[in-house]
Amino acid sequence: MRTALVIGTGLIGTSVALALLDAGVRVYLSDSDPGAARTASALGAGSLDRPGTPVDLAVIAVPPAQVGAVLARSQADGVARAYTDVASVKGLPLGDALRLDCDTARYVGGHPMAGRERSGPCAARADLFRGCSWVLTPDARTTEETSALAHELVALCGAVPVTMTARAHDEAVALVSHAPHLLSSLMAAQLPAAEGSVTGLAGQGLRDMVRIAGGDALLWSDILSANAPAVAEVLEGLLVDLSVTLRALRALGSEDRRGDSLAQLNELLERGRTGHRQVPAKPHTAPVVTVGLDVVVGDEPGTLGRLLAEVGAAGVNVEDLQIEHDAQGTAGTVTLTVDERSAQELALALGRHGWCCALPGLELPDPEAFGYLARAERKRTSP
Repeated sequence: MRTALVIGTGLIGTSVALALLDAGVRVYLSDSDPGAARTASALGAGSLDRPGTPVDLAVIAVPPAQVGAVLARSQADGVARAYTDVASVKGLPLGDALRLDCDTARYVGGHPMAGRERSGPCAARADLFRGCSWVLTPDARTTEETSALAHELVALCGAVPVTMTARAHDEAVALVSHAPHLLSSLMAAQLPAAEGSVTGLAGQGLRDMVRIAGGDALLWSDILSANAPAVAEVLEGLLVDLSVTLRALRALGSEDRRGDSLAQLNELLERGRTGHRQVPAKPHTAPVVTVGLDVVVGDEPGTLGRLLAEVGAAGVNVEDLQIEHDAQGTAGTVTLTVDERSAQELALALGRHGWCCALPGLELPDPEAFGYLARAERKRTSP
């Protein structure tokens, strides 16, 4: 691939353009919003000139409901040898392309499984797709050249290609992307009616829950509309569990408690734990049973680096890391997500080096044997 045209200069389109430029491809930009195109160009994402000859690949980066029409116009103008898109729904664009008599042999659907809560060209990053899955949905009509160019696009963006049918893709993303976003928004939508003193109590759990609710509402309305049947199917399953949970909580909160209510609630929570373990901490890795090891750290320069150095010295890989500060700002808790098999050994090793650790189900030796608990408490209470 030597030349490419990116149609649509939002977050995804501009990120594609930046990645291709880094790979040495000459990139042209187009957008129905001239201001967005100028911004992307000013960020160094490509040229606003019209290509003099058909480019090797046109990347259509517009909402799902617009892909078919943009593809039809682009093919009528002969802007490229091959075409792909980056919409998060695949069935609707393909159906529109067939209805509009597009040349689907030179089109392959695509969806990079990456994004950010921010939108627009200013949020774009050349490394946005590095290491992420990028679904491609070719079919019997797709030419070898088109498929090859789409795979080259994925490779140049540093992503990992995954081949699926359009229907299988839409059912999958309804479960792993679209329904979670909707549920995050539903939870966040409960907050405006709460008093400020209530939301001021929010901890990391609520922040994690509502983080993705900050996405562009109009864009997500388009996405959910385009994949409505598959998302509704996921919500049907959630509604069954929610109804059971609601009845159990009502029973537990009344004087006439049903004996199986607590068991039903516990069964749901255990299924949730099982599902949590099935999600890999990193893309393209086998799921690992992990636990969170809490470590108290003082708010001092170099403390976090020293902790991670000692974790490395213990030969343990950290799958994830979160930091929660205490109200006084003098200390905090670092939660290290590690393989369950190495968590206890790591906790004991850190304890011997003076760290205050807490791990569910682990009985640490007498804290005074190491003296780390007293040191941690002094860090917490020191002025």
